[in-house]
Amino acid sequence: MIEPFIGSFISAMSTGLGAVPILFMRKVTHRLRDILLAYAAGIMTSASVYNLIPQALELSNLFVIFAGIMLGSMLMLILEMKIPHIELENSTGYHLNIETRSFLIITAITLHNLPEGLSVGVSYASNTESLGNLIAFSIGLQNAPEGFLVALFLVNQDINRWKALGIATLTGVVEIVTSMLGYSLSSVISGLVPYGLAFAAGAMMFVVYKELIPESHGDGNQRVATVSFILGLVTMIWLTEVF
Repeated sequence: MIEPFIGSFISAMSTGLGAVPILFMRKVTHRLRDILLAYAAGIMTSASVYNLIPQALELSNLFVIFAGIMLGSMLMLILEMKIPHIELENSTGYHLNIETRSFLIITAITLHNLPEGLSVGVSYASNTESLGNLIAFSIGLQNAPEGFLVALFLVNQDINRWKALGIATLTGVVEIVTSMLGYSLSSVISGLVPYGLAFAAGAMMFVVYKELIPESHGDGNQRVATVSFILGLVTMIWLTEVF
């Protein structure tokens, strides 16, 4: 139980760590933001396809893989439909007061972190010794630019930089709770691990395709974002082989 907690804690706190630069940076270019998002997308894609799915397939069969991936994707789709989604760069177009806009974006990010924490906990419950650490690392890398963008959004709403840093950090804390939940359920319910691994892969791939890739390609930086995505993909494969 200690190792999953430490892994999920570090992964969750990466959200706050990624937001730290907001204390010092006055302006963030679209190019840098897109590079970070695309790199995180590559990391998550590799973690899903090269780690989670093969491990789930080794423990089960194609039906379990299909069911788990679809459940993870459907959960993220429901969250996407039910929770108002505000594009960070276009938020000024909404006729809402600052407090409401801030609340909506914080709620959306927090709920999107729930399946990510679950993927970390389920990965630690699998029989593969290094899988939990790898998934925690990949989610942490994805959380860093996410935390940065949340803090940037809040600062743009005239919220104090330190307060923005604190709020961005708190959006990742829910991952610790869902990670422990996923680990506990997988440890006591026989056969749940492969479903959980496939579920996590589906949720992660939904985030990659629906959020990270479109965001990284929306400002004319498609080429550099594509290269960054590939670098993220290769990075995760290298880490998997080394560790």
